[in-house]
Formats: sequence, structure tokens, C-alpha cells
Amino acid sequence: MAKHTLAVLVDNSSGVLARVASLFARRAFNIDSLAVGPTEDPAISRMTIVVNVEGHALEQVTRQLDKLINVIHVSEIKPAKSTQEELILVKVKNNPRIDSVASKFGAKIVDNTDDAVIIESTNTVALNEELLASLKEFGIIEFVQSGVVALSHGATALADQTLDIQSVSTDRQADYQN
Repeated sequence: MAKHTLAVLVDNSSGVLARVASLFARRAFNIDSLAVGPTEDPAISRMTIVVNVEGHALEQVTRQLDKLINVIHVSEIKPAKSTQEELILVKVKNNPRIDSVASKFGAKIVDNTDDAVIIESTNTVALNEELLASLKEFGIIEFVQSGVVALSHGATALADQTLDIQSVSTDRQADYQN
């Protein structure tokens, strides 16, 4: 199976995330990563979903997402034509060598006490995995990571790929209420 990144524009309203997650659960697809936040238009949110599926299943989940009420647009973001990164925070036992390891990955120390250090890294998933592997020798106390966020290269925005986001959103909402 292969990982695919989907960008989904949705109405910024309650219950939308639950409907999207429910669609994946009903079809037994696991979401590897999920990040949600508002867009430049406060009425619209953007979901970045990473899912591990094959071709037909990807087409199926994309079509099903597009049918959901409050979903405005669904697009796959190809890794070669985008920037995709995640944030991780890692707490490790303090060691004088940690700064050089963090620097090697472009990470920075955001908290430093006598017994522990918190490192912040915003990077690709692969580089963050390498950083975690490098920090294991120091004793990882805990870590947390965000979902992947992604933007396609070039001047075209995801919202530009739709005909008229507001009218589509309004039409779907009206259909849902009727």
C-alpha cells in the first residue's frame, strides 16, 4: 500500500470532522495523519489527511468524501509537487551532545532543564523519523507530533481549483437542510 495526502476543503462548522472520520471508519481505512485548521476564509477549514491505501480504494474514498455534506473540494497532493511537513516535540534526557544532534536536523531546543530537554522539529516525516532514531540513544522520555500539513507548489491555491467555493458550500448546506 502507498501513502496518499488528501487536501479537503470543508465548511468550518461543528460535526464536519466527525462525519469525515466516520466515513473512513465505516470503510475500515486508517487515517495515518490528520491536520485541520481554518483557511484564509474563516468560513472554510482545510483538512490534510494522510491515508495508506491503493489506487481503487483511494478513488473510492475521494469520491465518498466529495459526496459528504459540507465537503467543498477534495484533491490529492502529490509529494513531488508539494511541500509536506509535520511538527514534533521530543523530550529527552539531558546530554551535552543533544544540541549537535538537533542542529543536524534543523531542530531547535525549546526547553532545557538539568534533567531533560525538549526539542522542536518542523520537517518532513522521514527526517523527523531519522531525528527520533538519533535521539533514542539519549533516552526519549516522550514525544508528540502534529499531523502532516501540505501545500502544492506554485501560485495556484486549492480554493482556486473549485468553481465558486461559497456558492457550492451554500448550495450543499441548503440541500442538507431541505
